[in-house]
Amino acid sequence: MKCNVYSNDGKVTGEIDLPGLFGEPVRKDLIKRAFRAISLSKRQPYGSSPFAGMRRVGQNVGANHGIARLPRVAGGSRGVILASMVGGRSAHSPRSNKNLYVKINKKERVLARRSALSSTASRELVNSRGHSVPEELTLPVVVDNSVDRIKKTKDALVFLETIGIGGEIARAKEGKKVRAGRGKMRGRRYKKPVGILLVESKEEDLSAFRGLPGVEVSKVSALSISKLAPGGNPGRLTIFTRSAINSIEEVKR
Repeated sequence: MKCNVYSNDGKVTGEIDLPGLFGEPVRKDLIKRAFRAISLSKRQPYGSSPFAGMRRVGQNVGANHGIARLPRVAGGSRGVILASMVGGRSAHSPRSNKNLYVKINKKERVLARRSALSSTASRELVNSRGHSVPEELTLPVVVDNSVDRIKKTKDALVFLETIGIGGEIARAKEGKKVRAGRGKMRGRRYKKPVGILLVESKEEDLSAFRGLPGVEVSKVSALSISKLAPGGNPGRLTIFTRSAINSIEEVKR
């Protein structure tokens, strides 16, 4: 597979041979499974204290008193210890020592990541995620190493508009909505569309793009299912630098 290489002024400077993994079949089932395992494993354990409802000494007054023989607080009728009465422990409360990690086979995880990477070259999958890509733009988008000379966010926006995907920034900005439900009170008040992913090598710095709405920058070594296929849906619009393409074989591990 061949792909055009674009300069920082949006012009085609040549072609590059893509690695073979961009031609691999896209396994949506593995991507979904790997994303679910990763997202569920990130959950934070929570639960009540194991001693809740058990800190009081209960006394049973015995028979012939006209009340149920249940452990109660001394000098009163309030119950303790048992889960079936007011003042007792919780019957089935969440336990903070529960293991929330979800396992997935290593070969499946690696194949899912490679499959998600291959999906960035599929125009059908990229369009199905809601991205708008010009027909003349080859996928995945590859730019030469001169793009790391961009040091200002306004210049980064001009570059994206030059190659024809500046509308992604407006889509992410205008699509910001207030979340429905309790999440508004839990530090995640807003939802916004997922935008462009820029992949750089470890020698490059594309931090000028980080300030744009919906844009995420990642090193080749840090690529994951969560970045390549957010929500478990493959086909994120991705821009690779030329040196990142040359070192993309690191994803094999």
